[in-house]
Amino acid sequence: MKTDTHPDYREVLFHDVSCDFKFITRSTINTRETGTYEGKEYPLVKIEVSAESHPFYTGKHKIVDTAGRVEKFRQKFGAVGSKTSVANG
Repeated sequence: MKTDTHPDYREVLFHDVSCDFKFITRSTINTRETGTYEGKEYPLVKIEVSAESHPFYTGKHKIVDTAGRVEKFRQKFGAVGSKTSVANG
């Protein structure tokens, strides 16, 4: 097997800057920064979104009112612009 063909697979510290959440995982990503976590120094990767801050995982996502949009469309264009009125009627 050839030597020096694979990147260095090591533990890396990921820091979600939006909610100050840090976690360690293994990665081959190259970084210039280092960070300390639980007394040990790791290569540091700063990220904007993680499972700790993403709206889907936190349950704080917005629900779009599609029924209100359909009613607004029907009021504006009537039955002429809507094919759903043919299917319903």
